[in-house]
Amino acid sequence: MTTDPIPIPITSLSEDVLLGIIKEYVLREGTDYGRREYSLEEKTASVRYQLERQEAEIIFDPETETCNIVKR
Repeated sequence: MTTDPIPIPITSLSEDVLLGIIKEYVLREGTDYGRREYSLEEKTASVRYQLERQEAEIIFDPETETCNIVKR
């Protein structure tokens, strides 16, 4: 049986958990931000801004028990 991913509202997460998910996402191999090199703080702020504006969302996959951030 396949279980659909579950969207996780950022308001349901503590600040530490939210930051942990964002940092894990931006530190993944292959995450590309274009021609310019960005600091970890800039990448984290950019992803957080996208989450706050609901341009992206956190998805929990019950099968792999992992979170991912995806564009809406």
